[in-house]
Amino acid sequence: MKSIFFRFAFFLVIVFFIGCKQNDNISKIKIATSQNEIRYAKGLEIYKHHGFSILKITNPWPNAAASFTYILQEKNGIIPDSLKQFIVIPIPIKSIVVTSTTHIPALELLGVENTLTGFPNTDYISSVKTRKRIDAGKVREVGVNENLNTEVLIDMKPDVIVSFGLNNSNPTLDNLQKSGLKVLLNGDWTEQSPLGKAEWIKFFGALYGLDSKADAIFTEIEKEYNTTLALAQKATAKPSVLCGAMYQEQWYVPQGESWASLFLKDAQSNYLWADTKGNGSLAVPFETILEKAKNADFWIAPGDFSSLKQMSDSNPHYNQFTAFKNKKVYSYAVNKGAKGGILYFEWSPTRPDWVLKDLIKIFHPELLPNHKLFFFQKLE
Repeated sequence: MKSIFFRFAFFLVIVFFIGCKQNDNISKIKIATSQNEIRYAKGLEIYKHHGFSILKITNPWPNAAASFTYILQEKNGIIPDSLKQFIVIPIPIKSIVVTSTTHIPALELLGVENTLTGFPNTDYISSVKTRKRIDAGKVREVGVNENLNTEVLIDMKPDVIVSFGLNNSNPTLDNLQKSGLKVLLNGDWTEQSPLGKAEWIKFFGALYGLDSKADAIFTEIEKEYNTTLALAQKATAKPSVLCGAMYQEQWYVPQGESWASLFLKDAQSNYLWADTKGNGSLAVPFETILEKAKNADFWIAPGDFSSLKQMSDSNPHYNQFTAFKNKKVYSYAVNKGAKGGILYFEWSPTRPDWVLKDLIKIFHPELLPNHKLFFFQKLE
């Protein structure tokens, strides 16, 4: 999925990190009132003004006390003095470095993938279109995991570097900013609603002056998701669902308020840990899992396994579950890019409608008889 990220491979949740620091006094700015363009995302605000826009990241990481403000200046746009304390970015930008594979789909959908000049550990990128640019030497390696190569990035001088944060301590990003590079925080990974994550395409639309195009793309995704959601209401039963797999003596499942759990709810299934609080992952002893989910109808996202034999060889206890015996185990780990990156990690935040359609096809195939599974595949 991404170069600066760790993934819990046992459920549908994706998490992503890296960040920067900045004081935010936007509440004191005396400018004309403008309406926030964002409707679903909780951590993103965009305010359009004549000649410039205000881009505000209000939840860069979970429970963050800080927020971050960037000013996007159009050609010949005049920035009020009260806003010049913030990072000012001339738009449309012409070159970009991103640090998460979840940013790649937005660039491609907006038609600006050719502006991508750098990425940390490009093997994580699965998209065929962007892989061609990598293979042609048009996208440089800029580090591995959390270690961005400061010297390479200073030499490249991209218009912006889009990163993300685990907390407010990010010395590498601070050094990049001190070197004159413009680093933008992206908090898409903190969103829990499917449409909230997808709406972050407007973040990239604003950087390229393609607000209208981003709005149109998101509107289509929203329409497809809501249409599919309405279709799911016709289901006559809710099959029981188990998620996750064992890792270091514990079984990790998505908590009931998480992005993953909301998908399962919207797909009209009975996720067995839906009543738990929190939006991360929950460590559960194997015995508890077996007692509660032994007879679950379906097993979704069992880690990175790509076959039932692989699962059984890893842990013979998996054979005790009814879903395993009935071959009703579905994984996102089968659909991979040329270098092994998992397509689900890259595209699912931007296309929640595809995720929902897959799950409805699995749980209620009669509702979507012509849908072909994209992210999830049945393990054999």
